[in-house]
Amino acid sequence: MSGVLKNIHRPTLIACGFIVAILAAGTVYTLVTQGSATFIEPTYLLQQIKIAAFLGIVAAGMMVVVLLGQIDLSVPWTLAASAMIATAVGGPWAIPIGLGIGLAVGIANGLGVAFLRVPSMIFTLGVNAVLRGLMVMLTGGFAPQSSATKPMIWLATGQPLGIANSVVVWALLSVALVFMLTRTPIGRYIYATGNREAATYLSGINTRFVLVFGFVVCSLCASFAGLLIAGYTSKAFQAMGDVYLLPAIAAVVVGGTNILGGQGRYSGTVVGTILIVLLQSVLSVMQMPEAGRQIIYGLVIIAMLLVYGRNNTVRG
Repeated sequence: MSGVLKNIHRPTLIACGFIVAILAAGTVYTLVTQGSATFIEPTYLLQQIKIAAFLGIVAAGMMVVVLLGQIDLSVPWTLAASAMIATAVGGPWAIPIGLGIGLAVGIANGLGVAFLRVPSMIFTLGVNAVLRGLMVMLTGGFAPQSSATKPMIWLATGQPLGIANSVVVWALLSVALVFMLTRTPIGRYIYATGNREAATYLSGINTRFVLVFGFVVCSLCASFAGLLIAGYTSKAFQAMGDVYLLPAIAAVVVGGTNILGGQGRYSGTVVGTILIVLLQSVLSVMQMPEAGRQIIYGLVIIAMLLVYGRNNTVRG
C-alpha cells in the first residue's frame, strides 16, 4: 500500500482535486441560476475535452522545453505563422509547409540557445517578434482572406469514430511523447540536461543536440496546434496564438513540472490542461468580468503551487 501511495504523482492528484472543486462550483452556480447541472453533463464535458486538445498539444511541446530548464516565448506566432502560411498555400502542401515552418523556427531557437548561448527567454521572444513582423508584412496588416483546407478541417472537427479527431490526435501525441520521455535515450538526456547541463555534457552527452531537439519538438507541437485551430475555425487569423502561451505554461507548471527543469510527469500536464480549460469555461459561464477572471485565474495557480510546492515534483 505504501509503495502505491509513493508512486502517486502528488501534483496530478491535487490538480484532479481542483478539477472536482471547479466542476462542483460551476454545477452549484448553474443549478441556482439556470436550474440545470450543465457542468456535469456528458455533452459539456466532451466539448471541454475537445477544446482542451488544442491547448494540450501546445502544452505537450512546452513541457519538453521546460524540462530542459528553458522557456519558449515564440509559441504564439509560431502557431499563427504556421496556420497563416498553410492556409495561404492551400492544397496538399498546406500541412507539410505549416509543419515546416515549425521545424525551421524550432531549429533557429535551438541553435540560438544551444550554440549562441543566448537566454531562451530573450532569444525566443525576439523570434516571436520577427515572426509577427513577417506575418503583418505578408498580410499588410489585414485579416488573411485564405481558408483552411479540407484535411485541416477534418483533422480538427471530424469524428468518424464518435470521438473528435483533435482528441484522438492529442491522445496519439501523448502516447508518443510519454514513450519518448520514459523509454528512449533522448528522453533520459532531456531530464538529465534539465537537472545538470554541465554534468550531462561532461558525461559525454551532446547537450547542444538535446536542446535543439527540445525546441524543435515544442515548435512542431505549436505548428500542429495552429493547423488544427485553423481547421476548427475554418481560417487562420493574426494573434490566434496569443491566448495559448500563458495557459500552456500554466498547464505545465500546475501539472507539477519544475520550472527550473529536470522534473515532471506528462500525466500532470494533461490534468493541468484540463484544469485550465475548465477554469476558463466556468469563469466565462459565470460572466465574470475580465479583470475578475484574471485575478481568480492567477490565484488558483498560485494556490496550487503553494499547496504542493515546487520541490515536491518527481520524475516519472
